[in-house]
Amino acid sequence: MLVGKRMTANPITIHQDTPVTEAQALMRRDKVHHLPVVDKRERLVGIVSEKDLLYASPSPATSLNVWEVSYLLSKLAVDKVMSSKVVTVTEDTPIEDAARIMADHNIGGLPVMRGTQLVGIITESDLFRLFIELFGARHKGIRITLLVPETPGELARITSAVAAKGGNIISMGTFLGEDPSTSLCTLKVEGIPQAELVAELKPLSTRVVDVRDV
Repeated sequence: MLVGKRMTANPITIHQDTPVTEAQALMRRDKVHHLPVVDKRERLVGIVSEKDLLYASPSPATSLNVWEVSYLLSKLAVDKVMSSKVVTVTEDTPIEDAARIMADHNIGGLPVMRGTQLVGIITESDLFRLFIELFGARHKGIRITLLVPETPGELARITSAVAAKGGNIISMGTFLGEDPSTSLCTLKVEGIPQAELVAELKPLSTRVVDVRDV
């Protein structure tokens, strides 16, 4: 899956001279947490997050009253609080690479570029929704996690065993195991009673870590 299939196209943008108060209101109104900042030629020059705007606001311990705070923020432009060194991706960036970039840079959103043109934004919320799909969280089934040897053909044996019993794999994922010699394999399966599924897969695993109807 590529970023272009999951991004929000034509994202809401603001200009460098937009007041912080206006950016905050825009985020609340449209329920977004990141706003790309563009110049007068609509070229990307920065990005501002909800956290950036929060840090721009005075501490609750301030001696200023609410009217004074609002006045000061209305005079503060987003170019004073935005991140100008923007990390970006393209539409054909693999979605897992976008997730890795966000984690490595500790950021929650990535503008998506087509050359010099801003065409979208991909955020943590988009990745959370994809995570739900990957694990079939909205589908009922039996969720089983196995600790399996990290050897060629293990996943093929597991999927073949499920198919042989007439089961349908809704989702499947692999994760780091207890050490380099093992992996955790999580499946959600329908069409097989739980006891039969466990009996079929237990011999193929080092251990059944967890099993439940979800």
